[in-house]
Amino acid sequence: MSEFSGRSHTGGQRVGIAVSRFNDLITERLLAGARSCLMEHGAAVADVDVAWVPGAWELPLAAQHLIGRRNCAAVIALGCVIRGDTPHFDFVAGAAATGLMRVSLDTGVPVAFGVLTTDTMEQALARAGGKAGNKGWESALAVLEQLGLLESLGSSNGA
Repeated sequence: MSEFSGRSHTGGQRVGIAVSRFNDLITERLLAGARSCLMEHGAAVADVDVAWVPGAWELPLAAQHLIGRRNCAAVIALGCVIRGDTPHFDFVAGAAATGLMRVSLDTGVPVAFGVLTTDTMEQALARAGGKAGNKGWESALAVLEQLGLLESLGSSNGA
């Protein structure tokens, strides 16, 4: 019986961060958390690419380009979608999640879903460095662990 797990170290590989400008009060905090985690786990500043997109809807395409054109070994997608009075929330959050999963499965590259989906701004602030921690930091750690797991399974890119 074999058992595999991932280590939480970048190993000098390029990591991309796709981050939404929409709700930037939140996403800038998520980005700071993700960067902090990456630096704590051995990333060099030069090995981290940040791509700003208009909103969560645009995250999957940016992730795909970070992988294909910037040769990122992993991508962290950061955004914040706050529920309103219309079904727009469901469409945007669902499309972002589905698109990011598709990018990961199609490329074999780990993509972390660091998109907050909350009912209120207060909930978002709590998850962007407040009482509930920083989900940007947690997303960065998750993608590093997944990257390490794929390496331990014998593949540098999941293929």
